[in-house]
Amino acid sequence: MSPSTLPLFPLSTVLFPGGVLPLRVFETRYMDMVRRAMKDKSPFGVVLIRAGKEVGAPAVPESVGCSARITGWDMSEPGILNISTFGERRFRVEGTSRAADGLLVGVVSWLDEPAAQPVPTELAECVNLLKRVIQDVDGDAGDDPGAQRFAQPHRLDDAGWVAQRLIEILPVPNQAKQKLLELGDPKSQLEIVHTFLKQRKVVG
Repeated sequence: MSPSTLPLFPLSTVLFPGGVLPLRVFETRYMDMVRRAMKDKSPFGVVLIRAGKEVGAPAVPESVGCSARITGWDMSEPGILNISTFGERRFRVEGTSRAADGLLVGVVSWLDEPAAQPVPTELAECVNLLKRVIQDVDGDAGDDPGAQRFAQPHRLDDAGWVAQRLIEILPVPNQAKQKLLELGDPKSQLEIVHTFLKQRKVVG
């Protein structure tokens, strides 16, 4: 597949395919980027910051990120745009340039996403834990997708979906989450998560 260009949003967070990420946008370059994305129904890329900060001079991003699709928005405060986004596909940044307004634009190649894999029996504790978390977090959200932390449908039979939803909420450094995003192997991701949870006696 030939490389594509994608506006990049360097952040202090890691987005996975299938993940939900709410964002508060206020810098002009990102407000314009979001407006274009909504108008064209196009994605932008979320990349973890390797060096620099979210605000101000353009940050240096990690080389692998995830495309984000805008699923909702509101502007309850003047000058601040709240958007809901959904993670779609991983990509590798092959090169970057900076637009006149400071927006980072990447030349990206899309990474292959692994097929769904069943959850191994020995890792089923992770599924039970995630079920409880979803019930606790999204139980009061009802059918309002904008209020849900976990996007429907809940693919609890998919090792990758379970692993990535747990990775998103676990208290581990962003660099560790970045390595798991780059890993891209569902069973290995879930095994690492299970080991982490077992070491901390969250699962048996």
